[in-house]
Amino acid sequence: MARVASTSIGLPPSRLGPSDLPRRRCPAASLRLRSTRPLRLARLTCLAEPKSVEPPPSESPPADENTSGPDTTKECHKDTSIYEDAKIPEFPNKDINRRIALTSTVAAVGLFLSRRLDFGISLKDLSAAAIPYEEALTNGKPTVVEFYADWCEVCRELAPQIYQVEQQFRDQVNFVMLNVDNTKWEQELDEFGVEGIPHFAFLDKDGNEEGNVVGKLPKQYFLENVSALANGEPTVPHARVVGQYSSAEARKVHQVVDPRSHG
Repeated sequence: MARVASTSIGLPPSRLGPSDLPRRRCPAASLRLRSTRPLRLARLTCLAEPKSVEPPPSESPPADENTSGPDTTKECHKDTSIYEDAKIPEFPNKDINRRIALTSTVAAVGLFLSRRLDFGISLKDLSAAAIPYEEALTNGKPTVVEFYADWCEVCRELAPQIYQVEQQFRDQVNFVMLNVDNTKWEQELDEFGVEGIPHFAFLDKDGNEEGNVVGKLPKQYFLENVSALANGEPTVPHARVVGQYSSAEARKVHQVVDPRSHG
């Protein structure tokens, strides 16, 4: 009874033999060999998972370079943008070249027009735009008669001012140019008492003289007299004013006979 109770598998002891003992030792040996495998797998597992390893702290930028925080990054971008905005391009592009060319063209045209109005107007231009004397006496408008000569320096100097006033009142007032060198106007020279030139005679719409201005005077004198004629006033503010002028006697040296010309 004692032997039967000591057996672990419940077999009768008579069926167990010595040949069975080696067979029982073999599983134990195999277990010992297998026991080494988990250690090898553990080592391989550690090498197969490098992603889980955190980067060493030495790779992070140092704290004193002001690049670790988001606020510092924003400040760096802000400073860079300010620098880029303030930077001037070294070479102009096509748009800038076109703008420069357009500005230069406009400036050149403006300069040309200003010179034309202020310095480029000649006595010949005024004479070409003038109304014939005979027509001015019959069209029912007031008239300004200018006695001049091509050699008269004062006449040439005042030409731009006269032109500006003419452009302002040309639809209301006749502007006549009579060249004192033309013998055709000898009678008018005596009638208006021309002794110096330029001589400006201001006539009402009926051809009656209201006043005259002789020589170089401020532009305002001429402008106010013409304005009075255009408004139909009975008199002009400056009825008899004399400034620097050229003597009309010099016309005898330059006299020409041209009855066809109104100048």
